[in-house]
Amino acid sequence: MATYLGFEQKIKQIQEDIISAEVRHDEHAAEILQKDLEKEVKKTYSNLSPFQELQLARHQDRPYTIDYVNLLMTDKYEIHGDRHFADDQAIVCYLGYIGTQRTMLIGEQKGRGTKNKLQRNFGMPNPEGYRKALRCAKMAEKFGIPVLMLIDTPGAYPGLGAEERNQSEAIARNLLELSELDTPTVSIVIGEGGSGGALAIGVADRLAMMRYSVFSVISPEGCSAILWNDPTKVETATKALKITSADLLELDLVDAVIDEPLIGAHRDKEGAAKALGDYFLNSVEELYAMSSEERMQKRYERLTSHGEYTE
Repeated sequence: MATYLGFEQKIKQIQEDIISAEVRHDEHAAEILQKDLEKEVKKTYSNLSPFQELQLARHQDRPYTIDYVNLLMTDKYEIHGDRHFADDQAIVCYLGYIGTQRTMLIGEQKGRGTKNKLQRNFGMPNPEGYRKALRCAKMAEKFGIPVLMLIDTPGAYPGLGAEERNQSEAIARNLLELSELDTPTVSIVIGEGGSGGALAIGVADRLAMMRYSVFSVISPEGCSAILWNDPTKVETATKALKITSADLLELDLVDAVIDEPLIGAHRDKEGAAKALGDYFLNSVEELYAMSSEERMQKRYERLTSHGEYTE
């Protein structure tokens, strides 16, 4: 069954009325209700607050990395392990095809249901996860295969074991190595992009965000706890942090916002996958049109332009 957020209750009621009309075989009523639904969807989703967009980014039905893998990739093969310590299930790596384009897809996976969430560590990678991602990216570089990275994590895992295995070094190593990777790279925030856990697979030639995704240095809950010691100020913190796709595009910190279906990726996974796949393939085509030197220079200029300011 579909899960509805607080601001989606009117949409839920109309959809239930449509189902009821269809059961009664009242096609006229269903047609009228369908038009009402389209109006309500446009009204609701065209005026979302930053906090409501955060709720959509974290929606339990939102497609995760493996959903996009299954919807987009053919002849896919999963690659496991970092060849140092273990196979981190919070990051998945697949080699396959998107359309006719050979692709290395690397993404963070949150998991559904208690058992799977624990297996995926709630999408919070350990150092071995980032080392696996880097291993696969270097493999793609060796064979001239473009890399697609999907960001969806509340942050890197902050546990004792992760710190003992040098979490910060693993993230920093990825930032350095991915910035120098000599193959086209595209990174897309598909849900929640949390701090360094997101940055570790966020250095690329193109960085984009799905319409209802967020990217932040700290969670709004953490921000409200630190600044105001008041958990009721989460909405205020969300607005102040400027974490939505529209905010980051305006600040020139991302290259594009991908138009996932207006009603949300969780209501139309196929439409969201198509939008994501089209953006990736178009980006790769543009990047392949450049020489390696030109592409690396453009990447350098994009990364070093972050943090610029004028007085």
